Amino acid sequence: MLRTITVGLDGSQESRAAAEWAAREAKLRGLPLKIVHVWEPVPEPMAQAPLLGAETQQHWTERIPREAAEGISLRHPGIEVSREQLSGYPGHALAEAAKSAELLVLGSRGFGGIGGFMVGSVGLSVVAHTDRPVVLVRALEQAADEHEPDPAGVPSAATPFRPVVLGLDIEHPDETLIEFAFDAARRRATSLRVVHGWNPPPYYAYGTPANPALHEALALSDAEALAEAVAPWRKKFPDVEVVEQSRYGSPAIHVVDASRHASLVVVGRRIRRSSFGAHVGHVTHAVLHHSSAPVAVVPHS
Repeated sequence: MLRTITVGLDGSQESRAAAEWAAREAKLRGLPLKIVHVWEPVPEPMAQAPLLGAETQQHWTERIPREAAEGISLRHPGIEVSREQLSGYPGHALAEAAKSAELLVLGSRGFGGIGGFMVGSVGLSVVAHTDRPVVLVRALEQAADEHEPDPAGVPSAATPFRPVVLGLDIEHPDETLIEFAFDAARRRATSLRVVHGWNPPPYYAYGTPANPALHEALALSDAEALAEAVAPWRKKFPDVEVVEQSRYGSPAIHVVDASRHASLVVVGRRIRRSSFGAHVGHVTHAVLHHSSAPVAVVPHS
């Protein structure tokens, strides 16, 4: 079955930005785009109100995806666009829709003048419960934001893409996550910046005096481990320039910092099957809320 780039649309500014991003991604991947609109039924007493009657509900649930599909077809000729209407809790419906998608794209409100996301309960629920990659896009994201400025410093979508940033845990360097990031960089004809943050083990960090030589040795060891994890993928993607960045401190802070000059940030989420349910790791959670660029969350074992 041919997979699609699927985008959740509710008519909001953030979901419209997500739809535009999804259309651009569909073109990069040569895949069709599916617009999914989820209608969450209102309580029966409210549904009987004149302004919320069955005809009004049907009008808006049909109009939003129809107009979005027509607009995208005009702005992105050559992309096959379809739409689907679902009913139920948006988090569950979108997670179900993701099963047949190459990736699912969702919108996320921005913090105004401060870079970053405001990821709501629906977005976090979908990220935590789907086994497919999910991309979160800011409300004000535009195509030019993913590209380098032109020679005059003016934003432009005609210039080369900014680098793709991969936040990598070298203790669990999952192949699915790494391949997604390399493939994203290759499709954009840009470089891949692999970012890893490290801290000394507790038995080094506590109760020991400052030791520059020890710190340097730990930094070198971590950098070598990062290079070893990336080396096989350099050979598989020889046309992708790779920049490795191993720094002391919080991984989330370093990834968020790198996102300021990125076209896309890629992070992972370990799939855990337990009685405590699915969840999003603290590094991924922090990146989702504070990244300046779209974030792709790739689930892996």
